[in-house]
Amino acid sequence: MKMGEMIRTLRRRDGKTQEMLAEALGMSTQAVSRWESGGYPDVEMIPRIANYFHVSIDELFGYDGDRQERIAS
Repeated sequence: MKMGEMIRTLRRRDGKTQEMLAEALGMSTQAVSRWESGGYPDVEMIPRIANYFHVSIDELFGYDGDRQERIAS
């Protein structure tokens, strides 16, 4: 899953509009729309977005790899 799709999924999960997300992050609604349409936020926005949705940066990127398994071994 691409980051824009993940942002949309998380936003909808939380019942937020693009306008609500944009306001919370101090961005324009157009920026959020661009992200959800396949664009990427600036790298400095990524931790803020992850924090807003209470997910890790890995989750925001859609990474669901075997991190825990590698840590355990």
